[in-house]
Amino acid sequence: MKLLITGGAGFIGSAVIRHVMNNTTDEVVNLDKLTYAGNLESLADVSNSQRYAFEQVDICNRAEVDRVLAQQQPDAIMHLAAESHVDRSIDGPAEFIETNIVGTYTLLEAIRQYWQAMEAEKKANFRFHHISTDEVYGDLPHPNGYPRGETTHPSPLAGEGSGERGKSLPLFTEETAYAPSSPYSASKASSDHLVRAWQRTYGLPALVTNCSNNYGPFHFPEKLVPLMILNALEGKPLPVYGKGDQIRDWLYVEDHARALYKVLKGGEPGETYNIGGHNEKQNIEVVHTICNILQELRPQDRNYRDLITNVKDRPGHDMRYAIDASKIQKELGWVPEETFETGIRKTVQWYLQNLDWCRRVQDGSYQRERLGVNA
Repeated sequence: MKLLITGGAGFIGSAVIRHVMNNTTDEVVNLDKLTYAGNLESLADVSNSQRYAFEQVDICNRAEVDRVLAQQQPDAIMHLAAESHVDRSIDGPAEFIETNIVGTYTLLEAIRQYWQAMEAEKKANFRFHHISTDEVYGDLPHPNGYPRGETTHPSPLAGEGSGERGKSLPLFTEETAYAPSSPYSASKASSDHLVRAWQRTYGLPALVTNCSNNYGPFHFPEKLVPLMILNALEGKPLPVYGKGDQIRDWLYVEDHARALYKVLKGGEPGETYNIGGHNEKQNIEVVHTICNILQELRPQDRNYRDLITNVKDRPGHDMRYAIDASKIQKELGWVPEETFETGIRKTVQWYLQNLDWCRRVQDGSYQRERLGVNA
C-alpha cells in the first residue's frame, strides 16, 4: 500500500511516518509545506529509504495537490496537515482559517476527483483518514466545579474536587456535541464537518479520529511539555496558566501513531474514533512531574519547581478534556502501551539527549516567548 500523509514533517505526522516505515512494508509520500513546526530532521532515520518520498507542497495549492496525486497514485491518505497551536490562533486566526478550513476543502476536492476516476477495485479499497482533536468538543465538568458535559462515565479524577467526591465525571465520546472555544478548535471543528459532509454527500470513504493531548519526542518547543523541559534546563521561568488546574488527557505520540494506523487499516468509513491515553492530569501535576524527573537526571542545587511562575490564564481556556476511548479498544483492539509515568520519563530523557535538535528546530521566529495574549 502507498500512503500519502499530509503534514508528515510535523510532530504527530512524523511519528506516524516513523511507525509505518519501521513496522510495515508500505510506501509513504510525505506532503508538507514545512512551516515553523515542520522539520524533516524528525525523519532522518527513514528518509533514505526507497519506500519514502517527500513533496514540499501547501494543501491550499490545488494544482500542486493534483500533481502529487497523479504522480504518486496513493492508495490511502492520512490528513494531518494543520495549524495546531492554540496561542498562535489567538494572536493570528487567519492562518488557521486558511490552512485548516480552506486547505482541507481544497484537499477534499482534489481527492474526490482523484478517487472518482479510480478503477473499481482500487476505488473500493481507498481510504481518507482525517486526524483531528478533542478540543472540538469544548469543555467538560471539572472536579472543582467548572461546568459542562452531558454523558457521564467513570473518570480517574472523580472525587478529587470539592463537591464532586464520589461522583463520576463525563468523558468525550464520539457522540459529544461540538462546542469549540478557540480559533484553532473552531477551525478544526469546521474541517471535521467538511470531511463528514464529503463522506455523506459524495460517498468519499472517510474516517475521522479525535485525539487527546499528545506528548513525546520531536515535539516543537512551543507546547507545554517541551517548553517546561527546555526552560527548566536553562533556569528560565516555567509559566503556568492560572492555577495550573486545567486537566488534559495525555497520550504518548507513538501510541497515537499506532492507533491512527489501526484506524486506517481496520476502521469503518463514515465512523469516528476517539483516541485517548487514559491519563487525566492537571497541568501543574505535569510540570511537577517534569521537575522531579529533571531533578533526578540533571540534579542542581536549586529545585526546578522554584522556577514555576503563575501567569494570567489564556482567553477562553477550556478547563478539562478527557477521552472515552472504549470504541477503538472494542472495535480495533487498540490500547495505549505507555502510562503517563513511563511516557513522560521517556520524553524527558529524549530531550536531554537531543538538545542539539531543539536548537536547530527553532528558526528564530519563536524563542519560547508567550503567545496568545493579544486578545
